[in-house]
Amino acid sequence: MRIKLKRGRQRELILLAKKQQNWAELSKKLGINTHYLAIELNKEIRTLTEENYLKLCKLAGENFDKHILKRLNNNWGKSKGGKASHAKTKGNTKDLTKPKKSEKLAELFGAILGDGHIQKYIKNKKSRTYSLKIAGDAKTDLDYITNYLSDLMEDLFNEKPKMFITKKGTEIFAILNGIKLVNFLKSQGLKPGNKKANEQTIPHWILKKDSYLIACIRGLIDTDGSVHRISKENKNPRICFTSHIPNLLEETRNGIIRLGIKPSKIIHNRKFFITSKNDTQLYLKKIGFSNQKHLNRFISFTENAPVV
Repeated sequence: MRIKLKRGRQRELILLAKKQQNWAELSKKLGINTHYLAIELNKEIRTLTEENYLKLCKLAGENFDKHILKRLNNNWGKSKGGKASHAKTKGNTKDLTKPKKSEKLAELFGAILGDGHIQKYIKNKKSRTYSLKIAGDAKTDLDYITNYLSDLMEDLFNEKPKMFITKKGTEIFAILNGIKLVNFLKSQGLKPGNKKANEQTIPHWILKKDSYLIACIRGLIDTDGSVHRISKENKNPRICFTSHIPNLLEETRNGIIRLGIKPSKIIHNRKFFITSKNDTQLYLKKIGFSNQKHLNRFISFTENAPVV
């Protein structure tokens, strides 16, 4: 038997049961896969089994029976799901919607340059992999990866990315597959494989236009940046960008300077900061954050910082 709850209630129940646990810990208690719990069930793509529904109610300490819409047979949706799954499986040569150069594409490129990569692996005629993967923290970046980035990728390529959470439940990936996709991204300036070894830089078409540069930097900071207090004594927020790719680090810093924001010098060959109150506020106004965790931290630190 499967339990269909009112819209939004399944996610509410899962989060109540989760409390301070990570996804791996909760999935172990339920006896199900971490990815299935955090993505399929949490996003209400699938309904709950009666067994897991009862376990979640017990863990949450609440009865959600009043929110039940239907009780469904276990084989409900199998035929429909099987057909849909078959229709989506077209292999690596599937058609691709090629997006035009835009701020949205530039922002996605920033996210890829930050914490993503494209992979082109050919073992033999029967074993080939062409994919785009963007990583994030399974806890703090879950909303950004599964909602914002997922919608952005679907908007650009007309395909929803698959989500994968590692067995330990610490990292989440948004994944799109296809040789045409990889070839398109290559044609726009991305290099397959290790970005540091390939000396990856910001593609020229992005550098040519300020609106593209702004969007790209937003994607870079959203994925490889952080927001924290300046020190224990100084509670004001500062923005940090970290990259182990020297050319990309320097180009990102130069791009921020070009937009009228003053970052620090590059420190330890891997990071720089935006520290002054004027510059952090200017960053927020000109570039901003699409990753809600950064914006929430920035606002929290700003509100709790002493007035000077």
